[in-house]
Amino acid sequence: MDVLSTILSSSRTVFTPQWLALTCDEKERQSLRRSLMYYAKKGALLNPRKGIYTKPKYDEQELACALLKPSYISLEYVLARAGVTFQYSSDITCVSYQNRTIEVDGKAYAFRQINPLIWANMLGIEQRDNIAIATPERAFLDMMYLSAGQCYFDNIHPLKPELIRQILPVYNSPILTKRVETLLRDDKH
Repeated sequence: MDVLSTILSSSRTVFTPQWLALTCDEKERQSLRRSLMYYAKKGALLNPRKGIYTKPKYDEQELACALLKPSYISLEYVLARAGVTFQYSSDITCVSYQNRTIEVDGKAYAFRQINPLIWANMLGIEQRDNIAIATPERAFLDMMYLSAGQCYFDNIHPLKPELIRQILPVYNSPILTKRVETLLRDDKH
């Protein structure tokens, strides 16, 4: 099977040469990079960033998780979609090992740096195919942690306090625990 057939038959929409190398036989691996560049030049694939290839129609969440590894989608993006914050933005916000904003096809992918012991713990992070995305409760805690409590939530009622309390030890922060408990208590959630 050639590289393009492998890509088109996959449910993935975003690819790296490393992932493709695992699916190809030895003969194909030797010409993999040349094949990818050829298909990108012909328009059968896109090459939005060095080392990343996509189908012509790709999943933006999947691309976000491939741009900077390891990372997961969180913060404003998740909270807006859960109805916790009302200010909508088309940017995809992620948590990773560094602060960085990457623009691809006119869309911003914003990465916020967090302690590696926190992003490495998968509690409250759902893994779906090639997408790692925080639950609203994890995104809420990420936001509280990264903003030192200087953030505003329009509606915390969609959040489940018991899940927040299960995830809270991941942050190992008495100050964060106090802020969260005060917010939950004051809201009479």
